[in-house]
Amino acid sequence: MKSSDRFDNRATPTRYLTADTPGIGGRLKERETDFFVEELPLYQPSGSGEHIYLLVEKRGLTSREMVRAVAKHFGVRDRDIGTAGMKDKLAVTRQVVSVHTPGKRAEDFPSLTHDSISILWADQHENKLRRGHLSGNRFSIRVRGVEPTAAIAARRALDTLERVGLPDRVGPQRFGDLGNNHLVGRALIRRDHETAIALLLGPSDASPPNQTEARAAFEAGEFEPARRLMPRWCDAERAALAALAAGETPEQAVDAIDPSLLGFFLSAFQSAVFNRVLDDRLEAGTLDQLLEGDVAVRIAKGVPRGTFAVDDVVLAEPETEPRLRAFEIGPTGPMWGAGMARAAGAVDQAEIDALAGAGLRPEDLAWLPELRIEMTGGTRRPLRVPVTSTDVEGGVDEHGPYVRCAFDLPRGAFATAVMAEIMKATDDQDPAANPGARPDAT
Repeated sequence: MKSSDRFDNRATPTRYLTADTPGIGGRLKERETDFFVEELPLYQPSGSGEHIYLLVEKRGLTSREMVRAVAKHFGVRDRDIGTAGMKDKLAVTRQVVSVHTPGKRAEDFPSLTHDSISILWADQHENKLRRGHLSGNRFSIRVRGVEPTAAIAARRALDTLERVGLPDRVGPQRFGDLGNNHLVGRALIRRDHETAIALLLGPSDASPPNQTEARAAFEAGEFEPARRLMPRWCDAERAALAALAAGETPEQAVDAIDPSLLGFFLSAFQSAVFNRVLDDRLEAGTLDQLLEGDVAVRIAKGVPRGTFAVDDVVLAEPETEPRLRAFEIGPTGPMWGAGMARAAGAVDQAEIDALAGAGLRPEDLAWLPELRIEMTGGTRRPLRVPVTSTDVEGGVDEHGPYVRCAFDLPRGAFATAVMAEIMKATDDQDPAANPGARPDAT
């Protein structure tokens, strides 16, 4: 596979940790109830404070759509709503949401009535819920189009992941409907606004059917009709089209997009380069090892607690290997940015080479803080994470045969990465990808 191909296609892994176990194939998310995820809280609400905490169950909504519905019900701004993470649209998901309502409690408001949202409990707390305020997520996922006996192979794959750790690949959700969010991100870093807008709005074979007409109208230069035709939940696309319809330049159209959405594109670029580094470590067999020059992460109760440099002294310490096997420490990969902690020696060079494979150099990122959006500084992401509380069963229900896989993951890890290891790609499509996904992450 050519270097450019490896960057352009991030949905399908090029290496599997569980390569010795045959994939079970099958299909995900044939219906919302096949994919269930519940947040594992980092802390419990105290019972007092000016923020209402809600356990929200949603179906068939993006996290942004859910936030808007909750904000409308309580009569607050979207930014008064706090969430710890984003959840898939085509799923049944449970997550805690905070609502800033000084001087009021949950009982001061009527019950929220919504076809796709249920409130399971309400409480009070002192602070707004922030991104990352969770310890992990619990998943229960049914794979369709397989025989129940495939549970045997699924169990073998999960046993390997429990023992070695999950390759912490960023899942296809991060790359958006067209699978090209990372390419938009690269164009933004290059300040190539015309290319960024063309990638965001232009026709694509991967385009969902409900966007085909809008993208054709954009291609024809009919920006206002394109905006009207674009689905309402396509916030970035509609904002850019409104600017273009007003006669503004591609650069101004980019500026019209909400900074939080621009952050998704930057994060997708970082994720694509990280995934390449991860594939290289898998190929070298060093996913579960510390190398001299690595930046390692400390982990306490499943939560990252800072990083440290790995040198010959660290590698010689007798407690290093046991801590590595216990998932108390582990290697990280780059989410490239202007202020990211750099590895050293050969590890650093390998990460620079991965960035070069995307057509950029570290110095090309120095200006990113000017964007004033999240992630411009970059960070380190664990190369592997623990998979715990696993369960597998094969069965038949009213919709046919299935294999159900259940497991817990720490925050930031993608269930689709687990399912890719279990199902495995049989062609150019990753069976664990969801082509219709927005950039919501589990």
